[in-house]
Amino acid sequence: MKDTPINFEVVQRHIQQSKIRKLGMASIREIKRLINGIEEETGEKFVRMEMGVPGLAPTAIGVQAEIEALQRGVAAIYPDIEGIPVLKKEASRFVKLFLDIEVDAANCVPTVGSMQGGFAAFLTFSKINKEKDTTLFIDPGFPVHHQQHRVLGLNFESFDVYNYRGEKLRDKLESYLSKGNIHSVLYSNPNNPSWICFTQKELSIIGELANKYNVIIIEDLAYFAMDFRKDYSKPGQPPYQPTVAKYTDNYVLLISSSKIFSYAGQRIGLMIVSNKLFNTQSANLLWCYSTDIVGRALIYGTVYALSAGTAHSTQYALTAMLKAVNDGTFDFVSVVKEYGEKARIMKKMFIDNGFNIVYDKDEDDPIADGFYFTFSYSDFTGEELLVELLYYGISAIALSITGSERNEGIRACVSLVKREQFPTLEERLRIFHEQHPASQSN
Repeated sequence: MKDTPINFEVVQRHIQQSKIRKLGMASIREIKRLINGIEEETGEKFVRMEMGVPGLAPTAIGVQAEIEALQRGVAAIYPDIEGIPVLKKEASRFVKLFLDIEVDAANCVPTVGSMQGGFAAFLTFSKINKEKDTTLFIDPGFPVHHQQHRVLGLNFESFDVYNYRGEKLRDKLESYLSKGNIHSVLYSNPNNPSWICFTQKELSIIGELANKYNVIIIEDLAYFAMDFRKDYSKPGQPPYQPTVAKYTDNYVLLISSSKIFSYAGQRIGLMIVSNKLFNTQSANLLWCYSTDIVGRALIYGTVYALSAGTAHSTQYALTAMLKAVNDGTFDFVSVVKEYGEKARIMKKMFIDNGFNIVYDKDEDDPIADGFYFTFSYSDFTGEELLVELLYYGISAIALSITGSERNEGIRACVSLVKREQFPTLEERLRIFHEQHPASQSN
């Protein structure tokens, strides 16, 4: 029993009543539910770092455009499965202006969040070649992508990239691709949960091997342009958001509105399919689809079966936001820089109180400050640390559910932590540090 900021007995009882067999392997939503219950009983607010959700107001341009679309009556009309033409046009412009790549508007498809884009891609790409039945995850990554594979009954393999940065990535990646069973490789960049960002060298290696082994790269750009060490905010001007699309034509890009526009609640993203991949033909698709063309199977086979398209009004919202960004009248990067500023301050609080940053480098460069960071505390495992911090009113998730091999680590999301909570966070970390002198960092 300890004199902790949150009543020890209450926290202990809620953990027991949660029926979560292993807290370190609990889903993000399970952790959220557990914390909600403790807050409700104690009346004490946690420093909430478990959920990767926006902490900023939704982009007003999108809200207004969606209201106007609803007032025009679009809610009564089924949208085209492939997306409304004006959105597809702005999506094509966006990837040209901010990624410096050419993709036909026809191949830019709205999805119900980028999660649905990934789900549709996994389903479709697993059917292109009967010899290739496995997805490879370059982890750590978003836990739900693993869960999607389990739900679908699809095969996947993964490895933690931490020890394979730079040129080391080549041999590690090739050890999987050379087996001939991998149809797709998925990673996020910037990365959830570690916030590592692949270098141009690493992206070129991934692209080169994708070409060599005819493997599709699914690049999750949920945190587009949020590596704040460089300014990616100017349309049509370098530097551009780094992408594997500069090194291979075998790619799908998943672009989300959730973080860059704080539009998570409306569930809309984009699936950008390369011109080459979209028009690739495979007779093996015909056993499941009415077409042998990958892009058509993806849209009119899989996306149609999943949701018959993306909500009509939200497509107009995303169109308006993309157009403002493309025209240079709205700088979305300047808005989301708040996440980087908060991360910089919060990381210092943790370090000053004996914690270490787990994923701390991009090759030789210090990691960026952004939406997430990872931390550990001496000899605690991630699961032990997750549980212990609950008594101090701090919530996060263990890296063990993300495919990370750094089992000592925890992922923190900065988005929902308000600046007025910083003194509370600092005080709780100080008390934790004082009460765990035997576990202080070296």
